[in-house]
Amino acid sequence: MADKIRSAPQLSRRSALIYGASGVAFGMSALLTPVRAQASPIKIGFPVPLTGPYGSEASDQVRCAQLAIEDFNKTGGLNGRLAELLVRDDKLNPSEAVTRTLELIEKDKADMIVGSLSGAVQLAVNDACKARGVTYNALSLSDRINEATDFGPTTFHEGMAPYFSVGALGQYVFANMGKKVAYLIADYEFGHEMRRAFQVVGDKMGAQAVLDVKHPLGMQDFSSLFPRILAAKPDILCVLYFGRDQLNALKQASEFGLKDRMKIVVGALSSTQRIAGGADAYADVIGASNYYWAAEERYPSSKAFNAAYAAKYGGGVPSDYGSYGYGGVRSMLELARKAGSVEASALSSAVGAGFKFDLYKGPQVIRGCDHQSDQAVFVLRSKPEAQMKSPKDTFEIVTIAEADESKLRTCAELGHKT
Repeated sequence: MADKIRSAPQLSRRSALIYGASGVAFGMSALLTPVRAQASPIKIGFPVPLTGPYGSEASDQVRCAQLAIEDFNKTGGLNGRLAELLVRDDKLNPSEAVTRTLELIEKDKADMIVGSLSGAVQLAVNDACKARGVTYNALSLSDRINEATDFGPTTFHEGMAPYFSVGALGQYVFANMGKKVAYLIADYEFGHEMRRAFQVVGDKMGAQAVLDVKHPLGMQDFSSLFPRILAAKPDILCVLYFGRDQLNALKQASEFGLKDRMKIVVGALSSTQRIAGGADAYADVIGASNYYWAAEERYPSSKAFNAAYAAKYGGGVPSDYGSYGYGGVRSMLELARKAGSVEASALSSAVGAGFKFDLYKGPQVIRGCDHQSDQAVFVLRSKPEAQMKSPKDTFEIVTIAEADESKLRTCAELGHKT
């Protein structure tokens, strides 16, 4: 496309670390200094993978998280305390993420941690936070973090549970696109959880897995896998990875002609990679997402969120994973307002049977037993260039599965005592 969506300049790793290490809120005005002298700030540690294959998504999470900080501060903070964001680069590595998290907790005295863009990374960060009694709100897709074996009273999960998001996607796909399915699976926590979720909904819908192909994260050339897929003759190819890997696979699948022989579905559709890869690579690909800007036609909170993002970042629109940064930070701060405290025990108690809010995508509820954010799932189709009305008109909303606790695994199934 000749035109490109306008967005804020890419957040550099150096800039993020400078802002975080300085102890100064990202974008805070010097006019707030007298207030901060009277009350200590609420420090939000924010470890995300600014370098690596998910760097584009992580950079937009930082932008959106900063909007959440500013919105909270504009409305008075908590008992005179304003919030600030301390950003760290976890490099998509569990060991690095734990090191940065401990630095935030022990050196910078962070009141809570929000972040992560990998199932394995967020599980490692969650363990570190649990051991130190610090609240952690995870932003990555995961079923496991909600299970009693990994969950703790300090654990929260703004990221969607694949059981629900893939459940909504699979119901549409297997009802409308075919039953014979081949799976391309990234061989790490994200890919494994996605595959399990597709199996659950596939069994219910009568789908048949004709091929499973696992490969390492960061694979560059997928062409050697395509003959096996063609030989299996699936109706649907499910691509179960994210970020740059997703983009590379879809571009190569399109060039190899797979789209002429089967439908392509992705477990988690990435708008940042769709913009980077262009319309042709993603044309007619179906996937699930936690957010799309056109939600503003249904939800006033989405319209307000989009407007704030556009005003601050040069007229762009927030990405799906970027919006997690907003929701993950803002929901914790609003929960702190309800609790009257940022102490982990107070936040957990304030959830009660469920904490309801509507901040950026319609109604959400943090469930009491596992602190999962029950939320809307968007099933999207990527538009070919000829169907786009503007550069930002990348997707069609096929259907929205509204927040519905009955479609999550029950507390008992997760191992929680009721």
